Amino acid sequence: MSDFYQGFTQSAIGKQVTRLLGLPTPATLERYAEGAPLVDGTVAVGGRGRLAESLVGILDTLGIAATDETGADTGGEARFKGLVFDATGLTSSADLVALRDFFTPLLRRLDPCPRVVVLGTPPEQVADGERVAQRALEGFTRSLGKEIGRGGTVQLVYVADGAEGAVQSTLAFLLSPKSAYVSGQVIRIGAHGATDAEPVDDWLRPLEGKVALVTGASRGIGEQIARVLHRDGATVVGVDVPQAASELQGVMKGLDGDHLVLDITAKDAPQRLAHHLKTEHGGVDVVVHNAGITRDKKLANMAEDRWESVIAVNLTAPERITRELLDQGVIRPNGRVVGVASIAGIAGNVGQTNYAASKAGVIGLVDSLADELTDGITVNAVAPGFIITQMTAAVPFATREVGQRLNAMAQGGLPVDVAETIAWYANPASTAVNGNVVRVCGQMMLGA
Repeated sequence: MSDFYQGFTQSAIGKQVTRLLGLPTPATLERYAEGAPLVDGTVAVGGRGRLAESLVGILDTLGIAATDETGADTGGEARFKGLVFDATGLTSSADLVALRDFFTPLLRRLDPCPRVVVLGTPPEQVADGERVAQRALEGFTRSLGKEIGRGGTVQLVYVADGAEGAVQSTLAFLLSPKSAYVSGQVIRIGAHGATDAEPVDDWLRPLEGKVALVTGASRGIGEQIARVLHRDGATVVGVDVPQAASELQGVMKGLDGDHLVLDITAKDAPQRLAHHLKTEHGGVDVVVHNAGITRDKKLANMAEDRWESVIAVNLTAPERITRELLDQGVIRPNGRVVGVASIAGIAGNVGQTNYAASKAGVIGLVDSLADELTDGITVNAVAPGFIITQMTAAVPFATREVGQRLNAMAQGGLPVDVAETIAWYANPASTAVNGNVVRVCGQMMLGA
C-alpha cells in the first residue's frame, strides 16, 4: 500500500508546500535486500571502555568496514554509514561530554539512512557516578533519535559485564537496513544469565537447518515473518485458523515449508502442535507467537465475548503453547520464543482495553520466563507501532494519516520491519539477547 502523503512531499509542489508550512518530510527508508552486504559504507567507531579495542575486529567478522572517528585516511572528509560509540568507560556525569566530542563533528558527515549505536553498561550493575552516567545514555540516544533525520536510527545497547563477545548479532541487525523502522530503543545483552553466543558460519543464512513455528502465518505480518525466516535458512511451519487454510497452504508451498491448520485457542491445540513438531521435525528452534485479533470497543460497551476472544487468542494461547512445548522438551537447546506485543500494550489506546491488556500480558510473559529458561533458550518480544497492513488500510483516512506521522520517521512501518526484528532474535548468535521488548514503531513521539 502506497503512502499518499510521502509521495506528495516528494513532488515539486509538495516540496514547496511542506517547506512553507513546516510539515514533516518522510525520508525513503532503506530496507535490506537479500544477498546485499549488511552495511553499504563505512562505520566510524570511538569511545573508551570494555569494547573499544575489539569493535573494529567484531565489525570486520561481519564484513562491515570500520575505522576510528578521525577519518584521517581521507583528511577528515570521509562519509560514514554508521557510528558506534563505546560509552562503557563513562563513569561520571562530567565524562558525558565525550558524547558531544565524538558525535558533533561526525553527524554532518553521515550518509542517508545512517545507523548510530551507543554501547553502555546496564545501570543496575554499577553504582554512584557511573550509574548516573550510564542511565543518562537513555535520554541522549532517544533525543538523538528524534534529531538525526534522513531515515536515520539511534539505539542504546547495554552490554553486561562478561557479554562483550555476544554483541555480533545485535550490531549486525542495528547497523544494517534490517532495522529500518527501529529507533530510540534500549536493548540489553547478557541481562538474564547467558553472556555467550553460538558461532554463526553464514551470516546471510544464520538459520540454516533450524525449524521455525509461526502462528497467524497466512498473511500480513505473519506471512512476512515466515518469508524472512525462510530467507535466513529456516524450515517454516506455518499455523493458522481453518478460515485461512487456502492462503496458508499457498504461502507455505511457496516457501517449501510445512503447515498446520489449527485454532490455537482450542483445548488440545498445544498438544497437537507439540506432537506435530516432534513427529514431523524432531523439535523446533524458533517459536513466534504472531497470531492476534482485535475486537475494539470502549470498556463501557465491551461485551464479554469481545473481551474473552482477544485475551484467548493474543495471550492465553501463547502462554499455553509455550508451556507445553517447554514441558515436553520440544524447543531445542538455544531455541527462541518470540512474542508479538504492541505499542498499545505500552502506551494504551482508546477502545482497546482488551487488546492493550493482552499485549501488555505478552510483555509480562517475557518478564516471567526470561530468568526461568535454561539450555540457552531465550524469550523476547516485538512491539509494533503503526504498521501498514490490510487491517490498518481499513482505518479511516484522516485517522490513518495522523497515526502514521506521530513518530520520528513521520511514516508507517512495513510488515517486513517486524519480521527483521524477529529474525535478529531468532539468530543462533543472539543467546545473550534475552528478556527484551523492542518497539518497531519508528520511535513514537507520544506515549512510549
